[in-house]
Amino acid sequence: MRRAVCSGSFDPVTLGHVDVFERASRMFDELIICVFRNIDKKGFFSVEERVRLIEEATAHLNNVRVTSFSSLITDFMVEQDAHIIVRGVRSVKDLEYEENEAYMIKHLNPEIDTVFLLTRPDLSYVSSSGVREVFRFGGSVHGLVPACVEQAMQDKKEK
Repeated sequence: MRRAVCSGSFDPVTLGHVDVFERASRMFDELIICVFRNIDKKGFFSVEERVRLIEEATAHLNNVRVTSFSSLITDFMVEQDAHIIVRGVRSVKDLEYEENEAYMIKHLNPEIDTVFLLTRPDLSYVSSSGVREVFRFGGSVHGLVPACVEQAMQDKKEK
């Protein structure tokens, strides 16, 4: 079985992320999306909320599983018997960062390879931090995030 992992904070998950998930799910038998639990940061959404929202946004993908982790990604991948990590890349700046991450992962576990998927050009400007900023200043996030995320953001605003 070709099993791959796509990890990140996904706070919130964007349409760019979902596009990468969809494309990666066609490349592998199983795609595990894992939300990184950063104990040093308070997210916009809790890790549990992010997992639930990603599950909802990827419900149409039969070979996708969503979970969270708080250890080294290489340890998680060994536990899951996965040897490929998928990373979405929006720009040269992203590629430089992800290249260093891939080398560190390869140093920690030489059996893990990284696959980079270029973001669709029409979504290349969309980032989780940008979505959060637009939302905090009262702008519309419609067309940037899945409908379930847009609704969850509105629900948070009303609380």
